[in-house]
Amino acid sequence: MTSSVPSVRARRRTASLALVLCAGLTAALTACAGEDPDEGTNGVGRLTAPEIEKKAQAAADSADAVRLAGTLVSKGGTYKIDMKLKDKGGAGSVTSKNSTFELLRIGDELYLKADAGFWDHDDAGESGDAGGAAADKLEDKYVKVPEDDPTYNQLRGFTDKKVLLDGLLTLHGKVAKGDRDEVGGVRTIRILGGTGEGGALDVSLEGVPYPLSFARGGGAGVVTLADWGKDFALAAPPEDETVDYGQQLPKSSAAS
Repeated sequence: MTSSVPSVRARRRTASLALVLCAGLTAALTACAGEDPDEGTNGVGRLTAPEIEKKAQAAADSADAVRLAGTLVSKGGTYKIDMKLKDKGGAGSVTSKNSTFELLRIGDELYLKADAGFWDHDDAGESGDAGGAAADKLEDKYVKVPEDDPTYNQLRGFTDKKVLLDGLLTLHGKVAKGDRDEVGGVRTIRILGGTGEGGALDVSLEGVPYPLSFARGGGAGVVTLADWGKDFALAAPPEDETVDYGQQLPKSSAAS
């Protein structure tokens, strides 16, 4: 007669193993279910899309300075910008199809430093003798832009923190939450404008909820925002690097 003891022991071992496995699986599933994607963040990711947008705009408004770089598409033209901005001025460069120019603003004083491509065009956008003469005189020199010049406000807009941020950080339509991602190694939460054409804003999940990237609706460019709150020096250019244009600035495509 064959003993049944080994069979009973085997069944007990199998049952015990099953209990251990089940307990481990249950613990694992519980842990997975309890994972919080916003753990260790500033908590903005838990908010609704409109609340996140409001937080990001408030953070941007309160910052003393920011660096904005990327591509803008406006009125059929494409501009690459790299600007440092603060409340009382800004400095940086703008590149268009025909030219590259630098801008420096201290209060209401606006200086323009451009390459030959900017100056060597007449009002019709064509090169001419007058434009060539201006290019020879003004290339790589700082020109103080008169406040009554038609291009003053257009050029100043590139150096105005409030104007640029108000124009760039506006989502259109009903906003919704998107995916979590990273911008420059910083975790972010994305919020989206309505109908897929309202833009997309990536907001920091670390520290202050600053906007870190903005994709404009309709493929109108992408800009990154960095160095929030980092001050920088602004000083008028040396006199020997500054010239007086003496008349209305040319209506270059770079400023149109």
